Amino acid sequence: MKIYTKTGDIGETSLFGGRRVLKSELRIESYGAVDELNSWIGLVRDVTTNTSTRELLKEIQDRLFTLGAVLASDPDKQSSGVPDLHEEDIEHLEKAIDAMDLQLEPLRNFILPGGHVHVSYCHLARTVCRRAERLVVALNQVEEVHPLVIKYLNRLSDYLFTLSRMMARDLGAEEVNWLPRKSKD
Repeated sequence: MKIYTKTGDIGETSLFGGRRVLKSELRIESYGAVDELNSWIGLVRDVTTNTSTRELLKEIQDRLFTLGAVLASDPDKQSSGVPDLHEEDIEHLEKAIDAMDLQLEPLRNFILPGGHVHVSYCHLARTVCRRAERLVVALNQVEEVHPLVIKYLNRLSDYLFTLSRMMARDLGAEEVNWLPRKSKD
């Protein structure tokens, strides 16, 4: 099978189920953002040395692939419409967040992304996750999206933020607080 089919040369693609749609449609933007997020998570996983974090990131990538497949499916032809995503997947993220929070200083200010290239990768993944979430929420206004999809993306961005803080701590990188500039008035 060739990697190129030429069927998208006029700006259309097929959803799982066969329906042809424009590549600019919100559904395509949504699963494209999830695909981009999955790539960023892969980069974060590649630079992480913590074995349990690497394993969880791989699991997250698997969930994102499932999520993308659900979003890439023709909603009129989905048998159940329920992704292979479970409340336990969200609870797993919450437990990981809570475990990291126990090791981190309480957050008292907004922090600026950065401090170390690995931390920055994690912040980039977080911001792409937020964009994917916004696009899926917008899609949900047009066509119903299973609530677990939105909930998972929301919790995943929280996990990535907390992971960025944990990475900064482990790498000895400074967390730079955002200090708003005082008005000259």
